[in-house]
Amino acid sequence: MGALDEYIQRLGALPPKEAEQLAADALAQVKDLVWIPNPGPQTEAYFSEADELLYGGEAGGGKTALVVGLSLTAHTRSLVLRRTNKEGEKLFDDYAKILGHENGCNRAKGWRIGNKIIDIGGCEQEKDKQKRKGIPHDLKCFDELVDFTQSQYEFIIAWNRTTEPGQRCRVVATTNPPTSPEGMWVVKRWAAWLDPKHPNPAKSGELRWYTTIGEAEVEVDGPGPHWIDGRDVMARSRTFIRARLDDNPDLTRTPDYAARLDALPKELREAYREGKFDASLRDQPFQAIPTEWIRMAQGRWEDHSPNGVPMCAIGVDASGGGDDPMIIAPRYDGWFAPIIEIPGKDIPADRPGKYAAGMVLSYRRDRAIVVVDMGGGYGGPTFEQLKENSIECVSHKGSEGSVRRTADGQLKFKNKRTEVIWLFREALDPSQPGGSPIMLPADSMMMADLCTPTFKIESGQIVVESKEDVCKRLGRSTDRGDAVVMAADDLIGDEADLGPVDLGDRSEEH
Repeated sequence: MGALDEYIQRLGALPPKEAEQLAADALAQVKDLVWIPNPGPQTEAYFSEADELLYGGEAGGGKTALVVGLSLTAHTRSLVLRRTNKEGEKLFDDYAKILGHENGCNRAKGWRIGNKIIDIGGCEQEKDKQKRKGIPHDLKCFDELVDFTQSQYEFIIAWNRTTEPGQRCRVVATTNPPTSPEGMWVVKRWAAWLDPKHPNPAKSGELRWYTTIGEAEVEVDGPGPHWIDGRDVMARSRTFIRARLDDNPDLTRTPDYAARLDALPKELREAYREGKFDASLRDQPFQAIPTEWIRMAQGRWEDHSPNGVPMCAIGVDASGGGDDPMIIAPRYDGWFAPIIEIPGKDIPADRPGKYAAGMVLSYRRDRAIVVVDMGGGYGGPTFEQLKENSIECVSHKGSEGSVRRTADGQLKFKNKRTEVIWLFREALDPSQPGGSPIMLPADSMMMADLCTPTFKIESGQIVVESKEDVCKRLGRSTDRGDAVVMAADDLIGDEADLGPVDLGDRSEEH
């Protein structure tokens, strides 16, 4: 039981007269405050000790009111953002409604109220995050976080700091569940609370601590200090507090609001009315791979490869080091192993090809074919090293032409990238005879990579959206999805498929 729950329980046990007097005393104490949180999750969020707080779930849970109220009552210098500039402009009305005036308001920048500075705006383009570089705020707020890219969020919160004595610093983000692949990074960052398959789930409001080792974020036991890479490192705490429509007395007194949410289509109703972060995403128009097909493939997955089935292929998205990780995706017929990520920091700059080839061989089994992405320029050294060591490998160049057609023979493919994505779509199709053989691990980033590309048809050809445009929308590279579709493309000749393979001399384990 939390401290707030215990307090409410004790309050309920008081005699009526004592309870009335306590309520009157409390109202006298807060009568001069411009805003106080609603009882329940909003109050819990207000007093949460988390360095990073995610608040939300259902629509109407008082999310925007929380960030407005915090900036007005608990912080000295705040940044409150929405993704688009137009949505950011609407925040001024939320402040005016609470304050009852617009004194100190500059609608081009924000509010100045006494010693408080509240910067308000949008971050519409990926590059707009640079406008926030180096500007310190003791409160950084993102209203509807799933609309932002992960890189925008991580870049901007780097300046969550203050020189004001006694002023705490924190990041507060509000959100409904994502309804498009671009927002799935939020589920990964708060996986302990939002991912139903997380091995160590956290309760709403529970603090967990995280830090970075190399390029990987890891959960640690407590704030620290932790001895990492030869120095003491402090971890930052994180939590998620679920808010529901029923927790907001203002909207619960508006019955038509709940009725509108109940009338939404199923996938949106699950997200906005029921707050399900594992609900079906809403497909985009002309989405290349339907989201539900990927969810079905994940539902078929087991935590071990099928007995007696060898590793058939490995998709490799190589890296030159730095911030860019190397991704390895092994496949056993239709079963895909959990994706392996090698931090870019671990890849030596003077021999990236040898190192990457060595990592591939350390995971390779059964003489599996290695498919190396050559599009970014980093795959070349890896491919050459594998070839020099007589490893059967295939170079994947997404821009190359394609000679294949769709399963019905009706349409051609614009290029190799379109071909492998569309063939993977066909392999996922549950309506094919016998159903789909594909089994994918639960991986929110991989899902977003696979769900994001769209397609169009031009002159009898299918054209899948360019990787550059997809990455621009996601705010990151689609390495995980690319490695998966390449692993599915160990296609030697037009007759190759994802069914059982002839072991031949591949049964020898490396």
